[in-house]
Amino acid sequence: QVQLVQSGGGLVQPGGSLRLSCAASGMSFSRYHMSWYRQAPGKQREWVATITSGSDTSYADSVKGRFTISRDNAKNTVYLQMNSLKPEDTAVYYCQIRAYWGQGTQVTVSS
Repeated sequence: QVQLVQSGGGLVQPGGSLRLSCAASGMSFSRYHMSWYRQAPGKQREWVATITSGSDTSYADSVKGRFTISRDNAKNTVYLQMNSLKPEDTAVYYCQIRAYWGQGTQVTVSS
């Protein structure tokens, strides 16, 4: 069956960096777009970034220029590199492909 397993995340100071990973299994990974979403406490889940099967990328305005989504089809993995992190980036981050979601990873930006 399809599984998305996330890793990375944690606690970082404002201005710091983190990288999230999402490894997929049970599907033809390279054929599909993949996305990252996040959900802050008390807020709705929001879209963060998408990478297409052709590696075109798009970003929410709130993270543009700071976050980078990438994929390694040989490893069936999508990444989210997060730089210049702000306290408002604090959220649980989820990867998504088609109808499937990762388990979520907590990112906390605090001094």
